[in-house]
Amino acid sequence: MNINFEEKIALVTGAGKGIGRCIALRLSKLGAKVYAVSRTQADLDSLKGEDPSIETLCLDIGNWNNTRKVIEDVGKVDLLVNNAGIIKYKSVLETTEELIDEHFEVNVKAVLNISQIVAKGIISRKGSGAIVNISSICGILAMPGCPVYCSSKAAIDMLTKSMALEFGPFKIRVNSCNPGAVLTPKHEKSFSSQKLKDSLTGRIPMGRFIEQEEVANTVAFLLSDYASMINGALVPVDGGNVIHISPNPVH
Repeated sequence: MNINFEEKIALVTGAGKGIGRCIALRLSKLGAKVYAVSRTQADLDSLKGEDPSIETLCLDIGNWNNTRKVIEDVGKVDLLVNNAGIIKYKSVLETTEELIDEHFEVNVKAVLNISQIVAKGIISRKGSGAIVNISSICGILAMPGCPVYCSSKAAIDMLTKSMALEFGPFKIRVNSCNPGAVLTPKHEKSFSSQKLKDSLTGRIPMGRFIEQEEVANTVAFLLSDYASMINGALVPVDGGNVIHISPNPVH
């Protein structure tokens, strides 16, 4: 399988670090002209140093109106990866209105906002394109301590289906990539003990964490013509975590 994105323009949000950074680098390596969005300039500078061909945009996508202006100014976009997201840990009883607004502004509203701009552009020039929303298996399975995050990811999965339904007739495919436990540098700090790591990998039939590159590979496939009839799908990249209710560890 030879994926080639030459002459394609890709936009990746949350591209400064972690999974988004890995996706941006992969799409660039596959020939796409990549616009990387992050709210942290230092992360964008580091990304630019690693791949000078990537264009960077320092932007807080939680700001609806400013985001519209910046993304519209980019112009033609063929491929969109809505990766940016936040997660904060509060129980249902501890959750505040501010926490809800913060999650949904970035994890849901910004996805709709940016997708709307990109889709309208593709439709207006009678082109075709693909969108991948980075969701989570937390949109499928509840995880203790972050009900608002889980709810926002479930909302993204339904938004994916709704966009796929509406955009399909205009030759725009929309899918979700739902990673499980990815050991990003950020998560490495969160998984403070080996016992905690073992409890997480114990639920995964493959017996290990997911690599960022494995998520990036899935995204590249979903954006490519090899996935030309995959539309409205929720694609777990989780080693089989969501398929069972076996005891932990898996037997």
